[in-house]
Amino acid sequence: MKHQPRILIVEDEPAIAELIAVNLRHNGFSPVWAEDGDAAQREIDAVLPDAILLDWMLPGQSGVALARRWRADARTKTIPIVMLTARGDETDKVSGLDAGADDYVTKPFSTHELLARIRAVLRRRLPEKAEETVTLGELTLDGAAHRVSWKGRPLKIGPTEFKLLNFLMKHPERVHSRQQLLDKVWGDHVFIEERTVDVHVKRLRESLGPGGALVETVRGAGYRITAQPVGRPQETA
Repeated sequence: MKHQPRILIVEDEPAIAELIAVNLRHNGFSPVWAEDGDAAQREIDAVLPDAILLDWMLPGQSGVALARRWRADARTKTIPIVMLTARGDETDKVSGLDAGADDYVTKPFSTHELLARIRAVLRRRLPEKAEETVTLGELTLDGAAHRVSWKGRPLKIGPTEFKLLNFLMKHPERVHSRQQLLDKVWGDHVFIEERTVDVHVKRLRESLGPGGALVETVRGAGYRITAQPVGRPQETA
């Protein structure tokens, strides 16, 4: 029998929860309803859902607080979370995503939109992991130890820049668009603007010092890392 993805609906309004559950059931999902954070935690402790639909405004702990808690727990940190919110404010959306939500749907929403968002987070690809040692010219990245060195000298690199460098070094001399880098480094379930890539490339170059010249901007196309950088100052990201 085909697996029916188990979707935990955390929603304190029974009418909305029932409407969502009926539509999920008709579309091949197995919905489970919890009216607050405590009930949701009991469901999660019993059986891990494939995804969570989480209302922002809940009695007791808010949806954002619950998202933070589940993201901090090793057992639940990879479960996709879609926030249901009546708040259309950009700052509220950002705080929901910052708390660990993968996506959000603003009420009132169409059933088609909700189903599309759920399917998208279930299809998500996680970013590539850094677990091995890669060397390019004088630059070495040790994935297991989470260290980067230039000519044998250790460098201080932030976690996102580390993942970005790991991906580029595993695919040297190839040009990657910003969208490809978002998918491969952040994972294609994450909704981040492409210009975020530019910021991290700039930080990466600064962290690499003299090795920053290896990370090249290819105008109109994206970025690449090369063992033979062109002997000229790098463009800013």
